[in-house]
Amino acid sequence: MKKYDVIVVGAGVSGLLAALTLSKHGKKVLVLEKNRNIGGNCNSYMVDGFQVDTGAHAITHLHEGPLRRLMDNYFDYLPVFEDYGHYYVRTENSLTKVPSNLKDFVTFDVLPRKDRLMLSQAITKALTLSTFGVDLSGQSVYDYLPKTLSKDTCDFVDTISGFLSGRSMKETSAYRILTGSSFVRDSITQEQFDEMIGRMEPRKRQSTESILASLLPLNLHSSLQARMNRVSQPFTSLERLATNRVNYSQGYPRKGLKSLLNAIIYSLPDLVEIKTECEVTGIQVQDGKVAGVEADEAYSAEIVIYTGFSTDLPNLIKDLPSDYLEILKGIVHTKSLTIWLGLQKNLPEFNYIGSEIWFKDFAYWAMPTSNYDPSLAPKDRQLVGFSFVIDEHRSEKHEVRKAYDTIYRALPNIEQQIVMKHEQIMIPEKAAVTIDGKFADIRTPVKNLYIAGTDTDKRSMGITRASYSIIELLKILNDDGILH
Repeated sequence: MKKYDVIVVGAGVSGLLAALTLSKHGKKVLVLEKNRNIGGNCNSYMVDGFQVDTGAHAITHLHEGPLRRLMDNYFDYLPVFEDYGHYYVRTENSLTKVPSNLKDFVTFDVLPRKDRLMLSQAITKALTLSTFGVDLSGQSVYDYLPKTLSKDTCDFVDTISGFLSGRSMKETSAYRILTGSSFVRDSITQEQFDEMIGRMEPRKRQSTESILASLLPLNLHSSLQARMNRVSQPFTSLERLATNRVNYSQGYPRKGLKSLLNAIIYSLPDLVEIKTECEVTGIQVQDGKVAGVEADEAYSAEIVIYTGFSTDLPNLIKDLPSDYLEILKGIVHTKSLTIWLGLQKNLPEFNYIGSEIWFKDFAYWAMPTSNYDPSLAPKDRQLVGFSFVIDEHRSEKHEVRKAYDTIYRALPNIEQQIVMKHEQIMIPEKAAVTIDGKFADIRTPVKNLYIAGTDTDKRSMGITRASYSIIELLKILNDDGILH
């Protein structure tokens, strides 16, 4: 039996980050991946001369978030990120920038004026309650909306909810919308807060209060004013809602998503061994403590980090506690579809840096990745990814056909310009952030068996969420005396 300090099950971005960080702490690590390729949803590959990513990605919190902390402390090679740009909404008549604060939202004429005012009040009320300690994770977006909104506005909110949680506004928590829109930060240190407050001018405080006063009900505004100068995080969040002056950096990796994967791989020390096409069929437990795994042969380790789907864990270990099994059964998955289109020339419809949302009927999120780096497409051609949340009760063939129909409706001139089509259907994250959806704990009932990945942390999305999970894993391993 081959012996290692740590065995990591799965070579997606979470597994590779776990291997990187633990090996940098001196651990001999074996990574076992059942597929031929590593990287999971953090990868790129070629299709007819175009380099497509595994889904369209925006990497968030790059200035001071979890991936930045991991890169600064563990990476030997750093990817280069291009500024992500702006988010837009496409309608039949225009392409309009998505508002980033309440002032801009008031002039967001994609939606009826009356609806914009009602939504502003709803957002402000939810944010105020949240930042003053009311838990909104179990309350839906739908619960906070006036029931007189137009169909277009309801479709717009449903679209935002879908891309943030994979579910409708009736299943998406109000807190998810606030964090996903960056009005509530995933984390902020006291030093960061003190620095932010120290830079703020007195008239800025007054401006913030005046905007909020016009939107908040009297009783909430009185409570806000009473606590404004005493509570740091609520003021920070409400100030952001009014003015959005915080640095909320996002980026796209130059040379595509694969460049981020390569930076991780090139940073791995010799202590890491990776075996592909090697499926783990069992996790060995002795006297309540993990002992190793069974794959093409038996491998021994004192620590096992499982980064596959937590819902599959009962297939690998017998006799898990019933209450733990119930948690795993409560994890919700959603499927996404990405359609990559290679275009024979750069179209004026995609003359922007960033991404766009179409929210009519079947919503999409589109991103022209070759605008960041022309080398992702053949010379003078353009690559655009269109992502959809698909209905699990419909056939995949039906959802693909419906997606193409939506693209052709939103962009009537695009069909004649297509020279490459490619579809991807995947589960973008191992757990959807829904009201009733569960998340697995990093610690399991088995000693020294840990879980890492996007089903253990609900903050942010995708690679950023995976990075949050790894940081929490490191904290727990340190508390358990495993890191030195």
